[in-house]
Amino acid sequence: MKFKINRDHFSNGLAQVLNVVGSKAAMPILSNVLIEAEKDYICLTTTNLDLGIRCKIKAEVKEGGSVTLPVKRLATIVRELPNVDVSFDSSAAHQVKISSGGSNFRIMGIGAEEFPKLPDSTDDKTFSLEQGELATMLSNVSYAQSTDETRYILNGVYFNFKDGKLALVATDGRRLALVSKDVSVPAGSAGAIILPAKTVAELLRLLGKGEKLVIAFNERRAAFQIDTGKDTSGLTDNIYLFSKVVEGNYPNYQQVIPKETHQRIKLERELFLQCVHRAALVTSEKSNSVKIKLSTNLLEISASSPDFGESHESMAISYSGPELQVAFNPQFVMDPLRALTKDEVFFEVKDEVSPGVFKTLESFVCVIMPVRLS
Repeated sequence: MKFKINRDHFSNGLAQVLNVVGSKAAMPILSNVLIEAEKDYICLTTTNLDLGIRCKIKAEVKEGGSVTLPVKRLATIVRELPNVDVSFDSSAAHQVKISSGGSNFRIMGIGAEEFPKLPDSTDDKTFSLEQGELATMLSNVSYAQSTDETRYILNGVYFNFKDGKLALVATDGRRLALVSKDVSVPAGSAGAIILPAKTVAELLRLLGKGEKLVIAFNERRAAFQIDTGKDTSGLTDNIYLFSKVVEGNYPNYQQVIPKETHQRIKLERELFLQCVHRAALVTSEKSNSVKIKLSTNLLEISASSPDFGESHESMAISYSGPELQVAFNPQFVMDPLRALTKDEVFFEVKDEVSPGVFKTLESFVCVIMPVRLS
C-alpha cells in the first residue's frame, strides 16, 4: 500500500476518529486505526466494540491496501511532521514507512484482517434530520443524563420517534429534561432507542459542520451518517458513527412531568442564571441548595452555609400570587438555563415539596425535584 497525503488533512482525519479509542483497550487491535487506501482517498476507522467511527480523506493513492497502526502514536507523529507532503508506504510484514521532508519513521502495525468489522445498517428504521437542530436538542437535555453506573438505563439520551414527533429525554432520577420537534414518522417506522452518553458526546463534537444527518437504528444499534458540508480539511465524504444502544426499557417519563403547577412566572433567562450563580457561591457540599422565594412582583434567591456565610439576590418579576418558598440544588437550576438560548423562560411551581418546572415556548421542559427546606 502506497499513498501521498497532505499532513494537515491526515492529521485532521486522525483527530476525527481518535476519541473513540480508550486508554485501556481490551485487545491491542482496539488501540489501532484501520487505514484503507483506494482510488483517490484513504478511509480511517476506529472502534471500541461499543462505538465505531469512520471517515474518508483525499489522498494520492499509488497502490491500494490496508493496515492498522496505533492511532494515538500515529496522530502525534503526523501532527509533528516537518513538511506538508507526506509519503506512506506499507510492506507485507505490516511495517509502515512514513516520510516527510527530512523525517523518516518506521512503525510496526497489525494486519487489517484482525480489525473488527463495523455493522451494516440494512434492516433499520431511517430518519433524516438537520444537524443544527439535533445538536441544539442534545445540548438541551444531555446534562440530565445519569452518571450512576448501577442505573445504566439512565446513562444516555432516549430518542423516541412517535406520533409525528422526535422526543429526546434525559434523567438521573432527580431531574428530567425533555425536548421535542415535529418530524415525519411513517407508519411502521416508529421506534425508540437509548443512546449511550459516550455516543452523545461524540455526536455533539461532530455535528454542525454540514447541514443534514441520517440516523438508522434497530433495537441493538444506531448508525449516524453525518454530512461534513463544504469541509476544506480533506474530508471527502460523510462521517459514519456506529453505536450500540443501551438495552432495556426507559422509564415512563410522562409520569414525571407535573400535570398542574399553580404559579407560572416569566423570567429573563440570563439574569436569573447570573443571580442563581452568584447566590450559589456560598454553598458547600453539605449545604448545597438555593432558596427561591416569590412575593408580589419580587423573586428572591438566597443561600447559606456554616462554612462561608450567606448570599441574597433579588429581581423584579411580574407576580401576584401567594407568597411561596422552595429550595433546589443550584446546579440543577443552572444547567437548563445554560443549555437554552432563548431569552425568555417560564418557571412553574406549586409548593415547597413539589417539583419545579422550567419551560420555553418551544417544546422544552425540565423538571427538578426540590430540596427539603430545613
